[in-house]
Amino acid sequence: MTSARLALGTLLIAALSSAVAAQPAQTVVTPATLVYANRPIIEFRGPAFLRSPAERVQAARTFIDRLVDDAPYARVNTLQVPDGLIVRIGETAVFAVVPADVNTLAGETLEGVAADASAKLQRAFEEAVELRNPTRLLRAGLLALGATLLFAVLIWLLYRFRRTAMARLNQTTERQLERMHAGADIVRYSRLPEVLERGVWLITMFLAVVLAYWWATYVLRRFPYTRPVGESLRAVLTGSVATLVQRFIDSLPDVVMVVLIILITRFLVRLAHYFFEAVEQERVTVPWLYPETAQPTRRIVAALLWLLAIVVAYPYMPGSSSDAFKGVTVFVGLMVSLGSSGIMNQVMSGMTITYSRAFRVGDFVKIGDVEGTVSHLGVLSLKIKTGRREEITIPNAIAVSASTTNYSRFAEREGVQVSTSVSIGYDTPWRQVEALLLLAAERTAGIRRDPRPEIRKADLHDFYVVYTLLVCLEHPHLRVPTLHALHGNILDAFNEYGVQITSPNYEADPERPKIVPRSDWFPAPAVPPGD
Repeated sequence: MTSARLALGTLLIAALSSAVAAQPAQTVVTPATLVYANRPIIEFRGPAFLRSPAERVQAARTFIDRLVDDAPYARVNTLQVPDGLIVRIGETAVFAVVPADVNTLAGETLEGVAADASAKLQRAFEEAVELRNPTRLLRAGLLALGATLLFAVLIWLLYRFRRTAMARLNQTTERQLERMHAGADIVRYSRLPEVLERGVWLITMFLAVVLAYWWATYVLRRFPYTRPVGESLRAVLTGSVATLVQRFIDSLPDVVMVVLIILITRFLVRLAHYFFEAVEQERVTVPWLYPETAQPTRRIVAALLWLLAIVVAYPYMPGSSSDAFKGVTVFVGLMVSLGSSGIMNQVMSGMTITYSRAFRVGDFVKIGDVEGTVSHLGVLSLKIKTGRREEITIPNAIAVSASTTNYSRFAEREGVQVSTSVSIGYDTPWRQVEALLLLAAERTAGIRRDPRPEIRKADLHDFYVVYTLLVCLEHPHLRVPTLHALHGNILDAFNEYGVQITSPNYEADPERPKIVPRSDWFPAPAVPPGD
């Protein structure tokens, strides 16, 4: 009798399915998904048997609930009918898969949808039967409890490991700092020990998260109702790892190409470094390249080689075709465009200074109102160390626009002349004045004897003559202290021979020459040499 009813029900389903297939489709149909035992089975996209998708879902659940109690060991199978497939549990029809349920645009077929729904239904049916088995639930609970206890023990051990590792790390760090003597305070102020502790903390937190993920996945998979969640967690982890591994394997040829480009570029950069170093040290002579411009030229060539390497390697970089990589590239390009006007002005000015050979590192120069020794020539600016031990930074664009005096350019070959002037009345023999100036120059250290100092009668004023002494310095960067010593010797020489240094612009001569006798050369608090 039961077999006859099942056969009659199957025929009725087939007939209703054919009738529904012959009817025109409804204008608006809301799909519904059949979910059983927390597992999605199939999505009904159209009506069947004069029922909407929601009614089909409710009817299928009712059939499955009855069969879980009546036929717990039945197997899911399918039956071919005109215009569809019937999914059955044992001999009982549960639902039908009709052409309206198939998404042909996604490449689905009626047989494929029915087979997939059958497999999912079989698993959900078995788990629903398992939910009604107290023995299996008790076994699952014991396994979950054991996993929870193991998880708690591992977390406790991890906590103990963190405390022990941090204590030993602190002890080791303190011992090393005690041995260092110099630099220990720098290490402490740099907060390096705290950084190491943070590293240990991050490692333990990562291990704790991994253990928690494993525990949650294992416990959820023990129970039928939460098993889909546990399986999805495991699938996410394994899928992510598999995806990363597959992407890494797929990108290996591109990575090898990028590494090869980097190695070739690095070789070329080193080769250029050796070449320009030889030019700078004058071991190699190149007509178009000077020793002082070899170093900046090497930097420019290295930058161009690396830029060329980036352009060539860009298509091979993993992720270069992604939207995120393109967005970062656009952002960097925008920032360079916004700041390129000022930066390029400084860069081009720096190249002008370098290749015009106006000055180089170590030259004693005067740029505008700043006088000192060039200590650094950079891409954007240069640095000058003054005689007062000040470091002044001058942007390259300002250095190019200002007048520059280089005192060191001809210092070694011809000597750089420095002048100082005195004004003496017409009643003093000019030959005596010249002899006194030459005597003062001879007594001054730091003044070259070749070329010899020279005297110029710079001007003949109404009341006095202007004498200019020209001397060449041995060290141009000591110009200020050398002039200081020269002025002192001039004063001593003129006082020694009774010649007063005045610019007479008066109505009557003084009664006595305005000189300082030798006995009064060192009044207090001045101290004679050797005391």
